[in-house]
Amino acid sequence: MSATPSSFAPGAPAAIAGCRSALGEGAPAQGFAADLARALASRPRSISPKYFYDVEGSRLFDRICELPEYYPTRTELGILATHAGAIAAQIGPRAEIVEFGAGSCVKVGLLLAAMDRPARYLPIDISGEHLAAAAAELRASFPALDVQPVVADYTQRLLLPAPLAGAGRRVGFFPGSTIGNFTPLEALDFLEATGQALRGGALLLGADLVKEPSVLHAAYSDAQGVTAAFNLNLLARANRELGTDFVLEQFSHSAFYNAPLQRIEMHLVSRCRQHVTHDGRRHEFEEGETLHTENSYKFTIEGLRELASRAGFTPGPVWTDPARLFSLHWLQAPQ
Repeated sequence: MSATPSSFAPGAPAAIAGCRSALGEGAPAQGFAADLARALASRPRSISPKYFYDVEGSRLFDRICELPEYYPTRTELGILATHAGAIAAQIGPRAEIVEFGAGSCVKVGLLLAAMDRPARYLPIDISGEHLAAAAAELRASFPALDVQPVVADYTQRLLLPAPLAGAGRRVGFFPGSTIGNFTPLEALDFLEATGQALRGGALLLGADLVKEPSVLHAAYSDAQGVTAAFNLNLLARANRELGTDFVLEQFSHSAFYNAPLQRIEMHLVSRCRQHVTHDGRRHEFEEGETLHTENSYKFTIEGLRELASRAGFTPGPVWTDPARLFSLHWLQAPQ
């Protein structure tokens, strides 16, 4: 499930499972209008998944995180809880943690609690309001921690504050397999830029693993229909904010695992021949035609390590759950 700048479509960052990024909440309405116009005028049709995340979309994604079929959130939390001590030993004392796309504070809280005197936490997100709330939570839980929010688009060139005097290494934290919402080339670009921002430090990266397709299908097409409502809310949001006339009952949620590309694809499928009006223009949908709303790439451990190596990182320890559903990777940044 995703949210990202419009230059990455469909499926660049994204909801940080545990639970969400606020990128879409900070996206201006004119950006949505322009991107939807481009999507409706193109073939095949696709739009950035950042537009999932209005207030209703964010509420629905929080529900998705709690569904029995949706394993990523609880599995990554379990890995962090089990291996926090070993991860903290890799991080070292007095470190600075940089979280890309700050989600809820639960995951980074587990990490900070296990660390030796963390010096500073730098959460990065495009939504200043979201960051202020996250920062307040962390300050309450860790009163000795220097929390310095950075309002920025973390997929663009980052200018981070100078390291604190006497601080240890600077370690990036990118959980939730948000890396899977990039295309392979975008993922490589992001990792290369992140390596430069973290020079001399490291990156702790969450990555969802290739697995039995039935597990993936269930996670993205839950029995309660919450993911379907989440996907369809993109059309409802367009009706509310942009004055479009999508008839939601005439579209269906579709999610499937594209095995050759190792990715889940989410689409909205037109159930009949119909038209939609946006900004005074009429757009035809044929029966079965889709609007592609998200990709979520899955990885093998070897494949992720090879990608990180190409980006200039030196792969280190990998932590997984017993069923090998999910993975956390320690990646040493270039010097």
